[in-house]
Amino acid sequence: MKQQDLQNVADTIADYLPESYTSAIILAAGSSTRMGEINKQLYQLNGIPVLAHTMIAYQKCPLIREIVVVTKKEDFNAVIEMRDRFEITKLKHIVTGGKTRQESAKRGMSKLSADAKYVAIVDGARCLTTPAQIAKVCLMAYHYKAACAGHLVDDTMKRATVYGSVRETVDRTNLWQAQTPQVFNASLYRAALVKAETDKFTGTDDASLIEHLGYRVRLVECGRANIKITTPMDLPMAQAILDYRNRE
Repeated sequence: MKQQDLQNVADTIADYLPESYTSAIILAAGSSTRMGEINKQLYQLNGIPVLAHTMIAYQKCPLIREIVVVTKKEDFNAVIEMRDRFEITKLKHIVTGGKTRQESAKRGMSKLSADAKYVAIVDGARCLTTPAQIAKVCLMAYHYKAACAGHLVDDTMKRATVYGSVRETVDRTNLWQAQTPQVFNASLYRAALVKAETDKFTGTDDASLIEHLGYRVRLVECGRANIKITTPMDLPMAQAILDYRNRE
């Protein structure tokens, strides 16, 4: 989808769905332990930091009205430099992250505009998400109140014992790999955070908090290229995807 087409969609939604003001919370406060000495948020792909790639995508998506970045205190200056260099005009706040993902998300929520009716929770290191994919997940959330980017699993999946022996082959029918963005009605997500804290429940992603609340999350196919930088091996893969997109 071209940028102008996205803008036309956004303008139409603004006319017919005024309650669709959407904020993005980009979570970039993780320790990156599996990256060794590399700060994955600041690693450059095509001369652009990973986190900047992510911010640019949300800047370009017309359905996103504001951005909050949650990161480590020592990375604040780097985020400010990215904001200025890449003209991330939607970036309104930079927040220090918490000890857990849920605490970081909660801190980001505290900075949202009072106008925010929906919130997109984003992995800062998922730097290949496109503005069109963001818009697609947002549109699903506007209809169902909770939507999650993902990709249907196409590999054979095995469940193993603690010793690494195969216990069973898992039926991969309707089995998905969750991604971000994960977009929720803001009030619903706040309720999910409160219940998780009350129940001492820790989810592996934000959609699991909504599930814990007893609400169904709709999945949106965003393809296998929407990868998250987690280990050093992901960097050449991300570079290859960017090179392919540039050739296209």
